[in-house]
Amino acid sequence: MKKIEAVIQPFKLEDVKEALKAIGIDGMTVTEVRGHGRQKGHKEVYRGQEYQVDLLPKVKVEMVVASARAEEVISAVSAAAKTGKIGDGKIFVYDVADAIRIRNDERGETAL
Repeated sequence: MKKIEAVIQPFKLEDVKEALKAIGIDGMTVTEVRGHGRQKGHKEVYRGQEYQVDLLPKVKVEMVVASARAEEVISAVSAAAKTGKIGDGKIFVYDVADAIRIRNDERGETAL
């Protein structure tokens, strides 16, 4: 099993959800996060005072999928989240040792 974690632009969340739904992935966790990479933030003016905004709003989408479906999910997320501009985000992939469904103690891929 693989855990796929994507940090994306907030306005791309609906596109990513629809892309995942289209390939049959319905389980995910979505978290609002803040951060920056090469983007380095931007300057804003508030009441005449200029200040640096260096932690930008992002959305983190996490899901655990069968290893055989990982590349399909990565491609779908990447295509849906891409704008071609700096700040599109990143996708991280981790190995998952086990998954347990609390309700009935199912383990492994059947628990997904």
